[in-house]
Amino acid sequence: MDKPRVLICDDHALIVEGLRSVLADEFDVIGVCANGRDLVDKAEDLQPDAVLVDVSLPVLNGMEAARRIKSISPAIKIVFVTQRSDSEYVQTAFRLGASAYILKQSAAGEVIPALREALAGRYYLTPSLFNGVPEALINPNHNPAELFGGRLTGRQREVLQLVAEGKSNKEIAGVLNISLKTVDFHKARIMDELGLRSTAELTRYAIEHGMVGA
Repeated sequence: MDKPRVLICDDHALIVEGLRSVLADEFDVIGVCANGRDLVDKAEDLQPDAVLVDVSLPVLNGMEAARRIKSISPAIKIVFVTQRSDSEYVQTAFRLGASAYILKQSAAGEVIPALREALAGRYYLTPSLFNGVPEALINPNHNPAELFGGRLTGRQREVLQLVAEGKSNKEIAGVLNISLKTVDFHKARIMDELGLRSTAELTRYAIEHGMVGA
């Protein structure tokens, strides 16, 4: 029987090689990449059974990359492997269609079980992230999204990342193919939602929450 085909995306080569090594016996790693836009392109081209993706990626963050992959190829399973343990990230990941969300510090022991669950049509979450969630509500057959809070939409996260990367409103409009008024609208909504008042504060928030590098 052919091994399940997996695509890995992380901008740290050591993480990529570590995951590749762990998966070697049971999965076929058909490609690797280091930014979100390349991930979307490779996923569309190679049609893997699953992708392993970090939340924090250059050019296009992992959340938005996952959303685009699921819109193009819904059958591809998304497994996040990340350091981000914030509940809003967990909630957003599963709302965007992820099947599993594991932390990098436990990835060596959890990535194979997570992939197995995902490929079987179930859900997997690093157990420590269920802290405070009643055990009766934890069910691998039910999407965990509703168990966690969230604040920003996928589009708002994309705008915020581009703001934090130093792009002007005009540049953001060009990258996202939207109007300047729409960019202004999204920025205003983000500031209202997060209680922030300036581009500097938005940038600080994005860095602190892993959307861009410090």
